[in-house]
Amino acid sequence: MGWGKKRSKGDSGRMAGGFIAMPWSVLDCPAWQRLSHPARSLLLELARQLGPDNNGRLLASGAYLSRRGWKSNDVINRALRELAETGFLHQTVQGHRPNKASWYAVTWQRLTGDKSGFDPGAAESFRRGAFQDGAPLPPPKQSREELYARWRKNEAPTPSGGVESAPIAPSGGVEALPVAPSGGAMQAPFDASPTPSGGDHLEVTILRSEAAASAAATAKPRAARKRHTVQPTEGLSAAV
Repeated sequence: MGWGKKRSKGDSGRMAGGFIAMPWSVLDCPAWQRLSHPARSLLLELARQLGPDNNGRLLASGAYLSRRGWKSNDVINRALRELAETGFLHQTVQGHRPNKASWYAVTWQRLTGDKSGFDPGAAESFRRGAFQDGAPLPPPKQSREELYARWRKNEAPTPSGGVESAPIAPSGGVEALPVAPSGGAMQAPFDASPTPSGGDHLEVTILRSEAAASAAATAKPRAARKRHTVQPTEGLSAAV
């Protein structure tokens, strides 16, 4: 069907089937422009579940989203936290193990009239259009290139005057240290004799050895003469 041809009654010009009714005020607000891609994708998954009266019972569990191509629970949890902080999403039920799923509501549409099963205070704290409150948004995440450039900048900071080589020698130059003290070599307070007062120990030992040998030589003739004198006396006695 051409654009110039008049459409028949009931023909909307789009494909048949349901669609997501998301106001332009959502897509044009600064908070949407600051959302990460996983958070935007998850918000579309929640909006896909919207029916006539079920806002507040939308699911974002890993079991449900795994059938829609989501693989990481960490990515899902980060995206949920980001949507709640920016006011696009409101939690009505806190899930728990083993089989209790959390429930959510989008904030551009009124909350469902059937609030049975909601956590206490969840319905009263719901605010439609919370994403337009102007609350401070979390700072945008830096790209890989920005993080790398920041790391390189902080890795080796350089002074404004450049890098100067540290001096190896003192500022006054290198001076040779004197070998001897300033007053000259130290002298002994007295003249010590190289030989002990009693003589050299080697000389003393030699003198003592010679004296002992001389005394032994003198004692031998005396003993011999004594024996020689005694023998005749013994012979005369025997003869008498």
